[in-house]
Amino acid sequence: MKLDHIQIRTTDAKLDLNINKPVQRIEQPSAQQHIEQPAATLEIHSEAAKLFIDSSQAYRDLGLLTPKESTEQNAQEGQQKAMEGIARRVSEGDQMMDISINAGDAIQQIAESKAFPAPPQMAITWKPSVGAVKVHYQEGSLNINIQRHEPKIDVQIGKVVHDYTPGRVEGVMEQHPSVEITVLKANE
Repeated sequence: MKLDHIQIRTTDAKLDLNINKPVQRIEQPSAQQHIEQPAATLEIHSEAAKLFIDSSQAYRDLGLLTPKESTEQNAQEGQQKAMEGIARRVSEGDQMMDISINAGDAIQQIAESKAFPAPPQMAITWKPSVGAVKVHYQEGSLNINIQRHEPKIDVQIGKVVHDYTPGRVEGVMEQHPSVEITVLKANE
């Protein structure tokens, strides 16, 4: 016995996709920034140091006197020399008065003292006294005042620009599926 044959033919479906990609654009402009730094205020106050040197006593020791001091010293020395001269004359007068006692040697002694005076001293006759120069130091002062100023910062952030176009997918059926069945009769 012969059976009929069945012949099945299938056609697959063909699907095509149209894809439009999404477009996204993000942009952020640079921030606008302004920075300002005010200068610091600097104040300096100073008082100079002072050095005082008093050398007047050293000058006096050297014989360099003021006019008033020189006049006073010369007057005093003149008075002293006058008194020494008076005392010498009195002494010589006393010797002459006692000539009878000294057996006439008084005139010879007076003449010898006048003829041969004492030799002058050849050494240094002055030297500065201890502490003749007085030194006094007065400290100065220094005051520094710094006042800093904070910086001024101004920032303006640029807004973000966001553009978005969504994508799209479309399906298109290019070929529909089909099933074709054919029955082939068997020849008897």
